[in-house]
Amino acid sequence: MLITLLIAFLLFLTPLTAQQYDLLVKGGHVIDPKNEIDSAMDVAITGGKIARVAAIIPAAQAKKVVNASGLYVTPGLVDIHVHVYTGTGEKALTGDDSVYPDGFTFRSGVTTVVDVGSSGWRNFPDFKERVIDRSQTRVLVMLNVVAWGMSARGENNQALMNPEAIAETAKAYPDIIVGVKTAHYAGPEWVSVDRAVEAATKANIPVMVDFGADLDERPISELFLDHLRPGDIYTHTYSGLRREADVSTGRLNPAMQAGRKRGIFFDVGHGGLSFMWSVALPAFKEGFYPDSISTDLHTGSMNAGMKDMPNVMSKFLNNGVSLRDVIKMSTSNPAAQIKRLELGHLSEGAVADVTVLGVRTGTFGFSDSLGGVVPGTRKIEAEITIREGNVVWDLNGRAGLPWERVDYEAAFERYDESQTERLKNFKAKQRP
Repeated sequence: MLITLLIAFLLFLTPLTAQQYDLLVKGGHVIDPKNEIDSAMDVAITGGKIARVAAIIPAAQAKKVVNASGLYVTPGLVDIHVHVYTGTGEKALTGDDSVYPDGFTFRSGVTTVVDVGSSGWRNFPDFKERVIDRSQTRVLVMLNVVAWGMSARGENNQALMNPEAIAETAKAYPDIIVGVKTAHYAGPEWVSVDRAVEAATKANIPVMVDFGADLDERPISELFLDHLRPGDIYTHTYSGLRREADVSTGRLNPAMQAGRKRGIFFDVGHGGLSFMWSVALPAFKEGFYPDSISTDLHTGSMNAGMKDMPNVMSKFLNNGVSLRDVIKMSTSNPAAQIKRLELGHLSEGAVADVTVLGVRTGTFGFSDSLGGVVPGTRKIEAEITIREGNVVWDLNGRAGLPWERVDYEAAFERYDESQTERLKNFKAKQRP
């Protein structure tokens, strides 16, 4: 009888002590808008997937524990407006003005980006080989309506707008291509938008519009009501460059509300010249906040008022948007807009892309694209970024160990082994 009770007791203890999880993010406040979670929770990860989200998960059940006390645990941030097709040698957004993603995403809490329009159907294969396939960041793509994207060839050549070729390319790479982008078109015609919509309709993906020149022949009211479809995306919402608001009266253009009622999504797309407080603040007063927060990351924006994703998110946090909704605009909302519903949440079985954010309090200044500053008292920072279960950014060493407990000898041995393997692979590739 005593032996039976002892065995039963040991079986009861086993689930509590076995290291059944690879990684445990413990002690944080989870905000997962899609699953309506906004409370203190632990998040367990196994095999690169979310294994469990619960109020208390014992640390003994995990091989590695990340201390998230005092921080917010969210799905990996999804930035649906970036430019990361670089390395081509061109002085353009297809080239030098873009950036390699991994150097700018993880440190900002971003695990998924959408490059919008840097490549077209002609040079997408080069983009895929040069950047996408070599990146840890999940890089998705909206193809430019113009064959060569945002290259030195420009975006006004109607002869290079081929809906059939765009749709065929999108269908060939459904795991990567999530939309069609039209941008910077300077003519008075609607051809750029209409061909983008035609291509996107054939491929069953959304269109994102950077409306280009402000022309009387192409008012945004007509764009929203007659040319775009419900579910399409208008980016650079607060630029003021296409009469999104009347700065002289401080009133939002009624076309914006009409577009939203019709089902158009509105994206921030901050960029270097596309976010003005003179437009944003009047819009906020009328309750017109974005559906998605994005950066328009490139060399011109990251060194100006945009800076990074948490900085853009902070602008909304300090101007009437709750932290929960800021997270929603940066995770599940953009994922839904690009029809990638497997992203942007912490459901059990979902890919373990997780961001741990801190919210600092103090006195901060937030600049728009022309250097106009609005003060704020809260600032979001990316503390930890986890991509497919691996810690890829750790601002303050919360996922590490005290140095005395690190086995440096074993680490150096692993490094030597990896270098030997790399040399072996390199020599193999050199053989005829």
